[in-house]
Amino acid sequence: MKKTMSLLLMSLMGMVGTYAWAGSAREDTLERMQRSVEVLQSIMATPDKGVPEEVLNGSKCILVVPNLIKGGFIFGGKHGRGVATCRTAEGWSAPAFVSVGGGSWGLQIGIEGVDLVMLVMNDRGLQHLLSSKFELTGEGSVAAGPVGRHASAGTDWKLNTEVLTYSRSKGVFAGLTLEGAVVEQDNDSTRAIYGKHMMFRNILSGKASTPRSADGFVKAVSEAGHQSHIAEAREDRQ
Repeated sequence: MKKTMSLLLMSLMGMVGTYAWAGSAREDTLERMQRSVEVLQSIMATPDKGVPEEVLNGSKCILVVPNLIKGGFIFGGKHGRGVATCRTAEGWSAPAFVSVGGGSWGLQIGIEGVDLVMLVMNDRGLQHLLSSKFELTGEGSVAAGPVGRHASAGTDWKLNTEVLTYSRSKGVFAGLTLEGAVVEQDNDSTRAIYGKHMMFRNILSGKASTPRSADGFVKAVSEAGHQSHIAEAREDRQ
């Protein structure tokens, strides 16, 4: 009888631990999405010092990994988590959750609150991303993104670069040198938000509905592109 009770108690403790972990994972993921919204809003708040309009408008996917250093990065690169969405025929896809790790990062020791923004710029980069595990060197071309209201005509970002990378520290955006990093699906965050495992490709291809908890992130991405179009049209008229 005592053995049965002990087994039952251990089972209950395991269930409580599982539910507690699930709750914590969900809270962490929701906070990450909110911080990603803040990063996107800051892009539009400083157009002369942010991501150029034509770069943002031409991107096929946007990935945001907030608080790199606070999230566990040290010089040389370790691990961080973020959220991604891609353009579909109906608009921006439901968010997919990513893990970014490894590689050599162009960051200085001691910098805090650095955010990472990655823009996938062409079909080749998109297909690499949809593979669920994308190495940013070898498999694909990655470069520090241009900064300012407009990209320089002399850059080759539009023709050759699969992924443009940016860092944000204390509200200032700058191109980020990022080599050897691997982007892959964050399964824990996916389960925490969607309640089950879902394939990375299906989410980013538009085959998943956006959870209500992720509406704010998708709206922020859509508004960033919309505001960029408005600013560009205003300049054309002047």
